[in-house]
Order: sequence, then C-alpha cells, then structure tokens
Amino acid sequence: MRSRPPRSTARAVRTVIVALLALGMLGCAHRMSADDTTVRRIAGPAGTLVVDDGGRGGIPVVFLHSYAGNRAHWSEQLAHLRKTRRAIALDLRGHGESSAPANDAYSSTALAADVAAVVDALRLDRFVLVGHSMGGAAAIAYAGAHPQRVAGLVLAGAPGKIPPEQARKIVASIEADYDKVMAQYWDDLLTNARPDVRARLLRERQSVGKPASLSIIRSLFADDPLPPLGRYPGPTLVIVTAGDDQ
Repeated sequence: MRSRPPRSTARAVRTVIVALLALGMLGCAHRMSADDTTVRRIAGPAGTLVVDDGGRGGIPVVFLHSYAGNRAHWSEQLAHLRKTRRAIALDLRGHGESSAPANDAYSSTALAADVAAVVDALRLDRFVLVGHSMGGAAAIAYAGAHPQRVAGLVLAGAPGKIPPEQARKIVASIEADYDKVMAQYWDDLLTNARPDVRARLLRERQSVGKPASLSIIRSLFADDPLPPLGRYPGPTLVIVTAGDDQ
C-alpha cells in the first residue's frame, strides 16, 4: 500500500538496470525515438488491461505500480530506459484505465494473472520485472510461478509476511472506521510531500473505491510472499526505505 515511488527508489531502480546491463544480462540495445510509444489494450482475466509499451532492444523491463497507483507513476523510469531498450508499464486491474474485477479479486495470484496476460500478449519470452508495493506482491507471485521468464526481479517497498493476529487487528480497525483510518494512512504517507504530489496522489486514491480497497488490503495482509519468492532463483534487488514500517 505505497503510493508513487520516492526519488531514492527511482534512482535505485535505474541503478539495478544499469548494473544488469554491465553484467551483460540484458543484452544489446538500440537507440529509439522519443515518440516510439504505444498504448495498448489487452484482454486480461478480469477485463481490459491498459499498457504503455515503448522502446526497442535488449530484454524488456516491465513495471508494476502500487495500490491506488497507475502506469504513469513510472513515467521517469520509462523515459530513461526507452533511450536504449523496451520498457513497459501496465495499469493493474481496477487501477488507472484497466477494468475492475467483477468479484473484487485482488489477491497477488490474481494480479500476477494480469501480468501473465500482458507479457504473453506482447510475446515477451524473458524480461526484468519491477514491482512497487502491491505491484511487488504481484511481481513475486508471477516470478514464483514463472521463474524461467524473469531475468531479474526488483522489489520496492513490497509487503512482507505479517503475523496473523497483527493483520487481523489492522484489518478490523480499517473495517470499523474506513474513512478515518485511511485518511490517517495517507496523511502519514504524504508527510513532507510536495503540494503538487500530495494533491495528485490524494486525487488518485479516490479512483479505488472502498470495496476494492478493503479487498486489496485483506489480500495483502493474508499473503505470504516467502514461498513464491523461494521458487525464484534469479537475481533480486529488494529496496527498503525508512517509511516501509508504516
């Protein structure tokens, strides 16, 4: 449940891609035009998925956003990488312009199915997968199910395993007074944010309604990322910031 990746995270994501390039793990690349970008609409398991696809060369990099985020949160990373290679960001189900699931299914497995639909439709045999918060949970689930497809895994603020009793108390407090608890969460998260960033994220959070938000929260707290992460043997970078205990 994180919002837009912090600047330090953006730098770290770029750093790991550069490191993988230096190790020769992403292959060669060509230069591309800044206009070489396509917005695609792909049939997913819960409806239409909207994808920002651009660049050419090397092994592609696929970006997954956070709760209440969207593909535009990765615009700086996309612009940077597309100078030399293909980079893709998608709106996960119920976010941005993608369709919401009829049954409020937002488990990490369900989100990973969105990723599978996109990479299969784009015929990506092997790629680097970058996930932020909720997107990190989806990335872990996908990598655990398809380890041979993921050339590298970058996890920024991904949720960890939470003790069941602690998870129950947190979920119960949110269910008891959703508006108050969520307002406090966003207020804490956006402490010291620039006014324009704060306004944008508070506006975007409204795009995910209460039923969907509760389903996402319950799913993330019930998730155990360790088994699927253990099934992925490839290179992994985990990015943790000072606010990741909130």
